[in-house]
Amino acid sequence: MSASPVRLTLCRLRPRCRAARTAVSISRPSCRRYATSTSSTILSKPPQYGQPTSTTHPHLVKPDELTIGVSAAEYEARRAALMRSLPDGSVVVCMGGTVRLVSQSIFYKFRQATDFFYLSGFNEPDATLVLESRPSSKRGYKYTLFVPPSDPHTALWEGGVSGIEGAIDIFGADEAYPNTLLSTYLPSLLSHSNIYCSLPPSPSPSAASQPLSLPIPKRRRSSLLKLFSPPSTDGLSNDDPPHLQIAAALASERAKPLEKEVQKFRLIKSLAERRLMRKAADLSSEAHTQVMRMAKEGMSEAQLAAHFEYVCAMGGSERPAYVPVVASGANALVIHWTRNDCVLNKDDLVLIDAGCEYGMYASDITRTFPASGAFSAPQRDLYQAVLNAQKECIKLCKVGAINMNELQRTACSLLTEELRQIGFHLATGDVQRRLYPHYISHHLGSDLHDCPTYDRSAALVEGNTITVEPGIYVPPDSAFPKHFHTLGVRIEDDVAITREGPEILSVHAPKEIVDVEGACQGLLGN
Repeated sequence: MSASPVRLTLCRLRPRCRAARTAVSISRPSCRRYATSTSSTILSKPPQYGQPTSTTHPHLVKPDELTIGVSAAEYEARRAALMRSLPDGSVVVCMGGTVRLVSQSIFYKFRQATDFFYLSGFNEPDATLVLESRPSSKRGYKYTLFVPPSDPHTALWEGGVSGIEGAIDIFGADEAYPNTLLSTYLPSLLSHSNIYCSLPPSPSPSAASQPLSLPIPKRRRSSLLKLFSPPSTDGLSNDDPPHLQIAAALASERAKPLEKEVQKFRLIKSLAERRLMRKAADLSSEAHTQVMRMAKEGMSEAQLAAHFEYVCAMGGSERPAYVPVVASGANALVIHWTRNDCVLNKDDLVLIDAGCEYGMYASDITRTFPASGAFSAPQRDLYQAVLNAQKECIKLCKVGAINMNELQRTACSLLTEELRQIGFHLATGDVQRRLYPHYISHHLGSDLHDCPTYDRSAALVEGNTITVEPGIYVPPDSAFPKHFHTLGVRIEDDVAITREGPEILSVHAPKEIVDVEGACQGLLGN
């Protein structure tokens, strides 16, 4: 679908006078019982903007950073690299995330759409980024942000937002407009032959169920399309209003998918990104250590999950990277056991697959430990078999040396050899089909399963960060030695691929048997 260009008469909004932001000193009666303070810390509350900045949150964001750990220059370099990789005259439309609802008007804590955050650092809902190729300009492209404008009602209920001024002054946009004007701006871009578009999924059943007379595939619907919608969509004819035509065009197959183009760059982690991922892994490693120390017979899986999240949050994590798996005993045979509603028995192995986010970057770590504090002989043998295979797989994670499919085949071969050494009589395919039913690895970054458009047959390169997570899960089947029945072991680390070799970001999470038992017995950790 195409549309004729529309002439725009929008003008860039001028920043408010900075003098208006100056705090006014108010005289108060003296009182000996209460100390008053006019420090900048007090006067900056509530914060002016909708996310931390170096001026409002110096304990989180350094003066040279736009977001935690990442500079404005790095965001600029990301946008420039993307636009250089696209054909001349290309246009990028990337929509940010929206608030997702638990039910009715009860909302989840906001989490920004990953590609949008990667390109902008803007961490507030209902925003859109537009990049237009300008090869002859100094920047090489034009950068426009559409954001929620400052509004007294919103400020009363939710706090301040960055608004139009912040989009330009803080986030470096060439132009910025209220997000409600997006449908006015976009028609002039739809005549371009190279439009790359990214729309987040629908945030809730209630949003998805709103009537829209649009041929929009479900996989590309977005609640941001409400910005294009009229008060009523009843009785629309084939001559839909322009804003609905725009919404349909951007959500249809006509627009090229932006995800794959952005994820080519996201697959290669910068030093700043690796530092954030190491911080997330350190927080999660400490939480794993503390959970091993506190776990004991009679505790619930839910208590362990809660303590893990508590330790991460106290260290500065914004949120868990995913719903944690806390699987005691035979529950470990369920790969994604997230009910976490059972009680630990004395002789259980406990498998915990859990990690946190820090600065919008995830960690993903799995450890298995004995609830009693000491492995039994079968538990020790099975654990060591998985550990040996995992350590050998990590050694292979070198630049250009292996791809994920090869790593998977190697893991199956290593596990087969290790299991035979401890008494398993294995038929062809037993490991792959019955004892180890999942894959060895996935990319890790701002998303837990980062960059899903990657090719598993592509060799690992410098800057990739992946998980390495073999496991063995023994069902109560006479084909396998009885003393291993219902034991499940998985060991997972986060590994950065560097020129110097694999760097284990999760190195501080106890993994050797002596260290795991030491943590369980209170000999490791704070």
